[in-house]
Amino acid sequence: MGGGFYGRQPPLSLPQTLRGTVQVPLPDSGHAFAQGGGKPADTLRELYPTLAACWEAPAGLAKLERTEITARFSLRRDGSLIGEPRITFATPPAETRARDILTEATVAAIRRCTPARITAALGGAIAGRPMALRFIYSGPRGQGI
Repeated sequence: MGGGFYGRQPPLSLPQTLRGTVQVPLPDSGHAFAQGGGKPADTLRELYPTLAACWEAPAGLAKLERTEITARFSLRRDGSLIGEPRITFATPPAETRARDILTEATVAAIRRCTPARITAALGGAIAGRPMALRFIYSGPRGQGI
C-alpha cells in the first residue's frame, strides 16, 4: 500500500507542557494571594504567581545562592492537583540534604496553593495538561539564606 497513512490516523502526540517561571518569594503576596485574595486566575500569566504564592524560603539551608528548581504537575478543571508534583530540575546544591530540603519545600508549596482559584475557561484549557513551573530564588538580596 505504500508509505502513507492511507485512512489511518497518525499516532497521537503527548500534550504540550505548559511552562512558566516565577521569582520567589513573591513580593507582598503571602498566602492571601493564593487563597482567594483577588479574582480567580483567567490566564497562565495569572496562574503561575497564584501557584507560587505559598513558596517560602526553606529553613535549614545555609548560604544558598541563586537556586532554581522546576516542578512538573497537572491540575484538574477545578484547580486541584492530579497526583504528586515531581521535581524535574534543581540547581545542584553542594550537599544532598540541601537538595532534599529544597525539594520538600517546593512540593509543599504547590500542595498549599492548590486547589488554585481559576476560571472555568482556564480550567478547561489546562485540565490534565502537564505544567512545568520553575521557581527562582536569589536569597535575601542575593546573599543566600
